[in-house]
Parts: sequence; C-alpha cells; structure tokens
Amino acid sequence: MQKKRYPRVLFRKRLNDLREEVGKMGETTIEAYKNAILVFSSYDEDLVKKVTKAHEKIDKMNYHLEHDAMGVIAAEQPVARDLRFIEACVKVGGHLKRMGNLSFNIAEVARHIKDEEIPQKPMNDLKDMADIVEKMVSKSLTTFLEQDMDLARELHHDDDMVDDLFDKALQDITKSMFQEKDAISYMVYILFVARFLERIADRAENIGDRTIFMLTCEKP
Repeated sequence: MQKKRYPRVLFRKRLNDLREEVGKMGETTIEAYKNAILVFSSYDEDLVKKVTKAHEKIDKMNYHLEHDAMGVIAAEQPVARDLRFIEACVKVGGHLKRMGNLSFNIAEVARHIKDEEIPQKPMNDLKDMADIVEKMVSKSLTTFLEQDMDLARELHHDDDMVDDLFDKALQDITKSMFQEKDAISYMVYILFVARFLERIADRAENIGDRTIFMLTCEKP
C-alpha cells in the first residue's frame, strides 16, 4: 500500500519545493526593493551593492525555479489545478524577477541624483507611492503563497491608488521643471523612479491576477 502512495507523496513534495522557492525569491525581492527605496531617500553605496547582489541573486533564483518547474512537468505530467500551480510559479517568478530589475534601476537612478536637492512635493509623492508599493509587493507574495482570493482582489484597489499618485507626481515634477529650468536634467530621473514604482505595482497586481486564475481557472 505504501509503495503505491509513494510517487504521489513525492509529487506533493516537489510542488511544495516549488512553493518554497517562490517564497525565498519573494523575500529576496522585498529586501531588494526596501534597500532600493532607502538608497533613493538617503544615498548609501553599501546599500547599492546589496541591491546589485540581490538583483543578480533573483535572476539566478528565477532560472532555477523555471528549471525545477519544467522538471516536475516532464517527470509527473500534472493536469488541472496542479498544472496551473506550476505554471503560476513560473509566472510569479517572472514578475518577481522584473520587480528585482526595477528595484535595481531605482538604486542606479539614486547615483545620478545623490548630490541634487529635490523639490519637496515630488519627493513626498514618491514616498507615498513607495509606501503603498512596498505593501503591494508583500501582499502579492502572501496572496500567492496562501492562495488568498480576498487579498488578490485588494491589489486592484491598491494599484488604482498608485496610479492616482503617479498622475499627481507627474504634475508636480512637470511643475518643478517649469519653475526651475536647471532642474530638468535631474528631475527626469525622478520621473523615471515614479514610473519604476508604478510598474512594480503593476507586477504585484499581476501576481494577484495569476493567483485568481490558478484557483478559479477564470480571468480576473
């Protein structure tokens, strides 16, 4: 009897291993994001190096996740919900990788503006955006790992808030450029950061949508 059950137990373990890989990748992504925002707020070369290392680590983790997922599919030939879970792991890994890339981009931008005095309004806009986006990144990971439909739906509302703040930031950045022509060269970088934050929020929302599809087989 035990011999008949063993292959199924092994299959469940391999699925759980994939889930753990996504969890570790998500934790590394959250850490990279937080450090990138710290670097942007107060430049620190050591933190830039940490973000760079995390960025490289996330890329490697994503490669291994995809490799392991394909291995499970080839060996087990899963169907239905199990197949959707494996596919979701790969998709979520891709979103986390992109978040890591965007966090690295924010840290890189910080190098260009570390000696500039940024107007208060745009900085406040970005701080508000960054706070919501940080919660979204954490929430999206929890949504997937705990398969929480309610949290997944909350991400749509959160993304709308980020979009509204992006529009406000764009207005304030543009106004600052008109008021001080010399600021244009570095205010462009502030605009980049606002855009990077918006894109990270989009990726978090996508993880929520992928979770909903995995659970219901329906497009959100």
